[in-house]
Amino acid sequence: MRVVVQRVSRASVTTDQRCESIEQGFMLLVGIGEETTEADLKVMAKKISAARLFEDAEGKMNLAIKDIEGSILSISQFTLYGDVRKGNRPSFTTAKEPKQAAAMYEQFNTLLREEGITVKTGVFGADMAVELVNDGPVTLVYDSREGKIQ
Repeated sequence: MRVVVQRVSRASVTTDQRCESIEQGFMLLVGIGEETTEADLKVMAKKISAARLFEDAEGKMNLAIKDIEGSILSISQFTLYGDVRKGNRPSFTTAKEPKQAAAMYEQFNTLLREEGITVKTGVFGADMAVELVNDGPVTLVYDSREGKIQ
């Protein structure tokens, strides 16, 4: 499982069906790989919800998203598993099959909500227009295998 975490002052996602937006918090690009397990979902939800990426009164990254009462905008992103080592067109063979990936993506979002965070989402598999204002900028890539952060 790979998740790109971006600290944002605002973010939104628009599809033909709806528009979702958040103010201060995280925008997540969430990729589910063929080897992603339930343990990966759990460790990533815990790690991201506890990540101290917001500044305290002294300007140090010392506060978690719950501390600032922030929200998450979670976007499914199978292209995080694009392999560009050969040729000019990426291969996505290491991304999980869409039906299973959709279920795991929803489970991941549920785990984040269980951490007490407001989570809004895009539409799995849809064309989406994503806008964000990256605050900092702060962008980190979280990668997990076998229930452990890599």
